[in-house]
Amino acid sequence: MHVPDGFINAPTSAATGVLAAGALAVSLKGARRELDERTAPLAGLVAAFIFAVQMLNFPVAAGTSGHLLGGALAAILVGPCTGVLCVSVVLLMQGILFADGGLTALGVNITDMAVVTTVVSYAVFRVLVKVLPRRRRSVTVASFVAALISVPAAAVAFTLIYAVGGTTDVAISKVATAMVGVHVLIGIGEATITALTVGAVIAVRPDLVYGARGLEQKLKLRVNGQLVDAPAAAPAVPVAGALPHHRKLWITGLVASLVLAGFVSFYASASPDGLEKVAEDQGIDRKAEPHAAADSPLADYGVKDIADARLSGGLAGVIGVGVTVVAGSTVFWAVRRRRTAEPSQTS
Repeated sequence: MHVPDGFINAPTSAATGVLAAGALAVSLKGARRELDERTAPLAGLVAAFIFAVQMLNFPVAAGTSGHLLGGALAAILVGPCTGVLCVSVVLLMQGILFADGGLTALGVNITDMAVVTTVVSYAVFRVLVKVLPRRRRSVTVASFVAALISVPAAAVAFTLIYAVGGTTDVAISKVATAMVGVHVLIGIGEATITALTVGAVIAVRPDLVYGARGLEQKLKLRVNGQLVDAPAAAPAVPVAGALPHHRKLWITGLVASLVLAGFVSFYASASPDGLEKVAEDQGIDRKAEPHAAADSPLADYGVKDIADARLSGGLAGVIGVGVTVVAGSTVFWAVRRRRTAEPSQTS
């Protein structure tokens, strides 16, 4: 759903840019509360994982594909404010390095793909985990539904933005019907990827899943006929030479991201994604403009001057994962450091 340059007029693009900047400022402040010494490194990994999985377009209908947006996944794993920053880092890397998503449309893309998906999905998720049984499986179910809803919500948001500032004269009712219809199907793929990923993480490190915090039920023991809280388990004693569990998870996630972007991406669907297909069918791409970074060495997810398509695309994916994890980790390390420094400044 990366909006290219020329779809939205300059005033509306500027307005969404201001809106996106405000959302990022609020998210930076909120992320200081969400991040700690364990989740800050995970946030950078989540950004890299979203970048990798977004390269894996999957078929959803004849001649149409879809890909992960990632707002729900990021919000549930590391928190809604941090999630907005994760997806925004991905969009920034894609726009600057890979010519994916217009630079003048960056505010539109952040508003739509980062802010809307994250806010909508996390709101749905929180409602569901309050009404479902307090179990790990409920977190996975809530993740599926939240992600499913977030994608058509983003399609509706794009339609509204296009209604305000679209550059072509197309009936908005047709755009809305086409966008929501195809993105409901894409939402099923989004929901499946999100639920599987959240389920995998919560199975090994539930304490690292932001959306699962506070959901654990205390173990009860019956003593003299009365139920009492069981004593907290003693912390595990680290084995000499063994990696901490959160570091193992980080390494496993990074390797998985590199494999997905570097190898599996070659087998992704080559069909246009939902927005591209709708734009082509409805004629809203008539005033699309060439990307300002079209001459980038990594444009279109390939390395310039490497003729072998498999090698070119795989290397571009690996570079993208590496750059995104470094950029994301730097941002979240800085946010975490700012939080740590604040008490000493006020004391």
